Amino acid sequence: MDVGGGVWSVPVPIPGNPLGYTLVYAIESPGGPVLVDAGWNHPDAWLALTDGLAAVGMDVADVRGVVVTHYHPDHSGLAGQVRERSGAWIAMHEADIALVKLFRDVVTDGTHKDFQSDMLRRAGADSHEVAEAVAMRPEPPALPDLALTDRDLIDLPGRRLRTIWTPGHSPGHICLHLEDADRLFTGDHVLPDITPHIGIYPYDRSDVDPLGDFMTSLERVREFGPIEALPAHEARFADVSSRAAEICSHHEEKLEHLRALMAADPQPRTIWELAARMTWNRPWDQLPAMLRGMAAGEAAAHLRTLEVRDVIERTADAPVRFVIHS
Repeated sequence: MDVGGGVWSVPVPIPGNPLGYTLVYAIESPGGPVLVDAGWNHPDAWLALTDGLAAVGMDVADVRGVVVTHYHPDHSGLAGQVRERSGAWIAMHEADIALVKLFRDVVTDGTHKDFQSDMLRRAGADSHEVAEAVAMRPEPPALPDLALTDRDLIDLPGRRLRTIWTPGHSPGHICLHLEDADRLFTGDHVLPDITPHIGIYPYDRSDVDPLGDFMTSLERVREFGPIEALPAHEARFADVSSRAAEICSHHEEKLEHLRALMAADPQPRTIWELAARMTWNRPWDQLPAMLRGMAAGEAAAHLRTLEVRDVIERTADAPVRFVIHS
């Protein structure tokens, strides 16, 4: 789709995922197109990307670079193949590059299953749930060439595309402000109808607050005002500021629901127990193992924010338990 101003969107499928596709954006420049994200690493996705670019007169071999909004496989997966075909650079925020390096190391040395199993057990998952969850793991993405930091300008001749660091969905998630057209590529940070997954991994970390970071990042995006958003899923939409405010309110409501749930049953509970009592898009016992793991990560993020706000505290038990302040 021609979204105007020398920007094109290509829907790249995510096999077996209810999101359906990742919107990869191609930005024209005199030095060749730069892609925002690349899509999932799968033959069908590669065909969709290359055919989609060809349909608007672009050859993947001419791609100048790929800016990855975050390391997740539906955004970074095909970046390595684009680089192999074109010689393009791959850019990502330095915080997510650190995670890519970590994932590549643990996959190489075979410790990733032990790491994941231990994380799930410490959260309170039983042995059957652990075995199911560790069976699924996508391959890590290609290692980027360029490390980005907040406010960096992207190598895009004749245009101004600036990095806006928006941690939360991942530690190094970025939005990209196309300053010459005043539009914002939002990745997964701000989507028109759904909210991105915000989790903590390992679940029991006490040195980070990704939900707090996410909500601070949403406030930063609100400062752009009612400009058009070009997200990585669903469809482009007007007024990124209003949507960011709605997402902030959604998480405040979720935090209050979790606080009330804990107040109604004030005994110490594990992350897994509390996740099972929270409201998801389907009942807990109908969630497959991978989605239970993600739900536990999101529960952990909300618990951590309540802890930072001094509403709850963790006990010294193993697995870790949380209790509301009396």
